[in-house]
Amino acid sequence: MDKKKILLVTHEMDPYLAISRAATMVRELPKPIQDSDMDIRILMPRFGTINERRHRLHEVVRLSGINIVVNDEDYPLIIKVASLPGARLQVYFLDNEDYFRRKFVFNDKNDAPFEDNDERMIFFAQGVLETVKKFGWPPNVIHCHGWMTSLIPLYLRTVYSNEPVFENTKIVYSVYENQFDGDFGDNFQHKARVEEVLPNGDLEVFNNGDNTSLNIGGATYADKVLLVDEPSNGTFKSIKKDKIALKGEEVTPEATVELYKSLID
Repeated sequence: MDKKKILLVTHEMDPYLAISRAATMVRELPKPIQDSDMDIRILMPRFGTINERRHRLHEVVRLSGINIVVNDEDYPLIIKVASLPGARLQVYFLDNEDYFRRKFVFNDKNDAPFEDNDERMIFFAQGVLETVKKFGWPPNVIHCHGWMTSLIPLYLRTVYSNEPVFENTKIVYSVYENQFDGDFGDNFQHKARVEEVLPNGDLEVFNNGDNTSLNIGGATYADKVLLVDEPSNGTFKSIKKDKIALKGEEVTPEATVELYKSLID
């Protein structure tokens, strides 16, 4: 009998990058997943702050070579991999010279947000799903962590809904504290339509791409939601109560793995 497959998608993870507690949450999940005899893979961006030599990243040539279209431009997707210290698994890094090879993660040296953070998110979301297709590795659960992964549930339920590799995939989305101010602007929904195959209505919940709207969008299209950091302003009242599986201190690695099992069974 094949092992159940769990895919973790995140923009950060110890020891590669840690800018919020998402990095710790993701790092603590592999052990209980493996202890439950499940297969696991992890995908994250290869930000320029990640030291390739120290972490021994190397390109996976057989997976690279995909082109991702963002805002009518083609961008090559390069896949790199590293072995996670102290664990029996590999972490895959999605790289692109235009979007990720910078000295800073989301803000420039003056602490101003990069103007193309929306395009970087769109590239990453499509890149994740195209990489999984190329793996030929059908995940039972895709667990998306944080705002940079928020378009993945939408794309899975629309653009990629007929892909055999995702036929039995359940989606979990984790919400973390507010990580940026402002929004992506009026053109965000147009850019996120994936070569304009998505009806505008599917993206309405994402609004102009502010932190709260992105999280609500990710939660809307997910099967289950984990409120790691629960907003105090009631912004998640629009999400059905039975969709929210765990909140605050309830969100432990062990409880999360039990949620995976309940979704798969």
